[in-house]
Amino acid sequence: MTRYGYSFPAIRGIQAGREYYVSMCPIRLLPRIFNYDEEEIAPELRAQRVLNRGRIPEMSRYILDNASGYVFSAITASIDGQVEFAPSDADNDFRLGTLHVDMSARILINDGQHRRAAIEAALKERPDLGDETISVVFFLDKGLERAQQMFADLNRYAIRPSKSLGVLYDHRDERADVVRRFVTRSSVFKGLVELEKTTLAQRSSKLFTLSSIYAATAELLAGHGELTGEDQGALASEFWEALSTHLPEWHYVRDRKLTAGDVRQQYIHSHGVVLQAIGRAGATLLREHPKDWKDRLAGIRSLDWARSSPHWEGRATIGGQVSKGRQNVLLTTNAVKTAVGLVLSPEEQRQEDAYLRGDHVRS
Repeated sequence: MTRYGYSFPAIRGIQAGREYYVSMCPIRLLPRIFNYDEEEIAPELRAQRVLNRGRIPEMSRYILDNASGYVFSAITASIDGQVEFAPSDADNDFRLGTLHVDMSARILINDGQHRRAAIEAALKERPDLGDETISVVFFLDKGLERAQQMFADLNRYAIRPSKSLGVLYDHRDERADVVRRFVTRSSVFKGLVELEKTTLAQRSSKLFTLSSIYAATAELLAGHGELTGEDQGALASEFWEALSTHLPEWHYVRDRKLTAGDVRQQYIHSHGVVLQAIGRAGATLLREHPKDWKDRLAGIRSLDWARSSPHWEGRATIGGQVSKGRQNVLLTTNAVKTAVGLVLSPEEQRQEDAYLRGDHVRS
């Protein structure tokens, strides 16, 4: 057994007629044991995507900031070389034992190369994390074609959770906590917010998405980091409650005078681009007029929120369809700020002048 370089306690299983092994690996060994394809190799000769190094610092910081609570799923790897599985004497089914891997074998990551790189970076700052473990699923290498197919299969049905679901389940983000609390308690939003999806079906009974309220509230509370989470929630709730008094269609939905679908179709004030613009303008309003912001907010009534209004074409809509590009948010913010009596910044005024000249039409 001296020719074997690595030994892993493992469980042997069968999938699609092939043996595979599930084990635990101390994370200090990840940089030494697991390889990933070099970037200079042509895509058709690699078994996985090129490592996106821009993702590593954020993932590494996640580990370091949550050393007592981070969670990583299993790494999937292929072993290109000789292996031997030695069943435990106490296991009559020969499923539990030790997986011995030849020291010359190459272990290639099929899924998890970014986790591996992030762990390697985190270990440089926190070597004490090295004794912790991560689960690993080992397959036996059957050549490049099989490895490429494994990568395709492993990522075939991988879907990133929606932004709304991320806000709903993220308990590390204090702002997410703030938004969840006031959304479930607010007379404006309670029962009218889609908590899981980021888009609303035509017949949905919801008027808003959690992700859009989160983005808008983040804009609104910018510059209020000194407030406690509870105070931020109270301020945000107070603002949106005050705003709703000037947008009667929101209340018509609650009172069943209009359906949520009708309001979304005919008006733009429940769409993400407008909520974000209102939040951004609201931040300036709260900062510059802390005592009379509610009175000034009444100016919002002067805006025609109908989707068909030509005032929004090129600003919040393109061809009659609501658009949430950066320029759309900026120009919609300008309209809201002007309505409530705020002075535009030099950059906002420059963009507004270009819009009024019709540059958006020519482009």
